[in-house]
Amino acid sequence: MARVTPIPTSALVLGVAGLIPFLGFAVLSLSGSDGGLGNVGLAPRTILSTYGAVIASFLGGIRWGAAASGGAGGRDYVIAILPSLIAWAALACPVPWDLRVLGLLVLGWGIVDLDLVRRGLVPSWLGRLRLVLSVVAGCALLIAA
Repeated sequence: MARVTPIPTSALVLGVAGLIPFLGFAVLSLSGSDGGLGNVGLAPRTILSTYGAVIASFLGGIRWGAAASGGAGGRDYVIAILPSLIAWAALACPVPWDLRVLGLLVLGWGIVDLDLVRRGLVPSWLGRLRLVLSVVAGCALLIAA
């Protein structure tokens, strides 16, 4: 039986902290309140979709970095750019499809990246952490849609 490695504290804390904007702006979007953001010309839903797109691009960067450090092939580099392209397209989608596409992308990418663990390109703890973070962030986006 394979040994389960613990998630480094800094990765866990920063990963969970990264969920705060997803959860906070999803709640604001659902409540109908702008949380005072309207005073500066911002809307919680717009911030949520933009944050979702940025994080989706970050997820592609994880694969790119894993490919670069692990000597993976060109296929991984192509796969790595997909989240950025899909997220960019999602920002052009009408409401509610923008958040739906982003939610499904973030959820699905947690599963896609399990391949990196299977191939030994990232530590097993990263796969576990990514899956949990992806579920929470993806569900927040879908619920706010």
